[in-house]
This record gives sequence, structure tokens and C-alpha cells, in this order.
Amino acid sequence: MAKLELPEIEVLRRDLEREIANRKVKSVELKSLKSLNGVKTKKDFTENLIGAKFVTVDRLGLHLIAHMNNEHSLVIELGENSSMIRCTSRTKTTGDTEVTITFTQGGDLRVADPDGTCNIALVLTEELASVLPDPASQGLDLLASPVSWIDFGRHVLRRNDPLKVLLTDESVFVGIGAVYSDEILFDAGLMYDRKSSELSTQELRRLNRSLVGILHDAIKYGGTNLEDRPFADLNGNVGLYSEHLAVYQKQGELSQRSRLPIKKAQFKGKPVYFCTTQV
Repeated sequence: MAKLELPEIEVLRRDLEREIANRKVKSVELKSLKSLNGVKTKKDFTENLIGAKFVTVDRLGLHLIAHMNNEHSLVIELGENSSMIRCTSRTKTTGDTEVTITFTQGGDLRVADPDGTCNIALVLTEELASVLPDPASQGLDLLASPVSWIDFGRHVLRRNDPLKVLLTDESVFVGIGAVYSDEILFDAGLMYDRKSSELSTQELRRLNRSLVGILHDAIKYGGTNLEDRPFADLNGNVGLYSEHLAVYQKQGELSQRSRLPIKKAQFKGKPVYFCTTQV
């Protein structure tokens, strides 16, 4: 299983902003403490949630941050198999649901975490740094902080990594993984093993355009839902960008660009998907 990537987390952030902002918490039910960061008892977690109201929802990298009106914030980092859903309180609870937050109006917010890979924390807002990654260690988040193609080019050229490695390095770019890196490189017409420091000005422009465009298109279609990496938004609608993938897991199918079969290879011990027109 692969972790969700930036488009899926941004889809959830927007859903949460719309669905839980100005909602007051009526009750909280915890199945266990396995998904909770630094919590010793259930009361430690629930006492600062019940009666509080969510205000806004932010994102730092792949962490979702829901701010509350009692100077606390709820931080959620979804794991490889975890998911979130908004539903009525009458909806049957699945066995892998770890956290259920019930609102005074509008039903529940539920977090499922079958493998215990989710990480949830409730902290004073002024202490968020204690549970979030250091922003200085994070790469460019081109959804949260767009940059000019010139600054983008400088960021890429100072590295000397194969492009697949560069795109999936969290210290270079936030939230780009196996799926979107292959799609970005196909769209830009660049091979996965090309060294970043060798790109021409034209190739840098293409890479920048493809990276930003693919991320925004993936969000527009609600993220990518795959058999080995399922994804649905907060209301249970599966991500439809999977219908628009050009190369990822498409080996043997005809390339949209060359009409030749898409190829699959192993690179750094992981599969990559590409078209022979990439250079």
C-alpha cells in the first residue's frame, strides 16, 4: 500500500473546511489509543474536544490541522490504509473506525485506521510545532505556496538527482509519490532517470507546468482511487482522476502520445511507468 499524496490530502482539507467549520462537538468515541499521538487515557483526548467548535482547517504538507475555538488544534496525518468520512450518526460503524466525533448538528466525522498507521494529536495551538514537521525540512508545496518558474528552476538545478528521485523526495517537493511523479514526467516528456541538473531551460519550464497542472487536475477530479491505494473524499465519493491517468499502472496499453505500448521498469527497487517518447 502507498500513502496518499498531496492532491488527496488537499481534497480532504477542502472537504473538512466545508463540512466541520462552525460545528460544535457533542461527543467523542475512541475504539483504542493506537492512532493517538502521546495520549495516555481516552479522557486526555476527549476533554478538550467535547463542547468545542471547529473554526478553520489548514494543511502543512500531508498533515491536516483543524483549529478550534478553545485554543486547541486537532492534527491528523493519515496512514497508508486510513480514511475519513462524514456520515449520519445512524450509519453503521465499521470495525476499523478508531475515532468518532459527533457534532451537535450534522452527524459524525469518523477516522478509520485498520493498520494503526494514522497519527492523530490534539494540542494547544501554540504548541503545534511539537507535533508537526519542521517547515524548514519540507520541500516546496506548490499548492500552498506557488513559485515562479525561475525559482522552480533554481530549486531543481541545485540538485543532481534522477527526476523520479527528485520528485518523490519530501525535502524537495511535498506530497508527490509514485502515482503523480510518473504522470508528471510523462506529461513533461522527461525520463525518470534524467539528472535534474542537466535539464534545459525549456525542459524546466515543461516540468514546472506539468507538475502544477497535474496536481490541480487531480484535485479537480477528487484525487486518485486505485485498487491498491483506494481513496474517497469525506462524503465517500471515490477519486476520479484514476480515469485520467496516462501511464501509471498502464503497462501494455497504448500511449496517448506515441500509440506504442506503455512500459514498466524497476528503478531504485520500485516500479516506474513511462512512454518511449520521454527523453
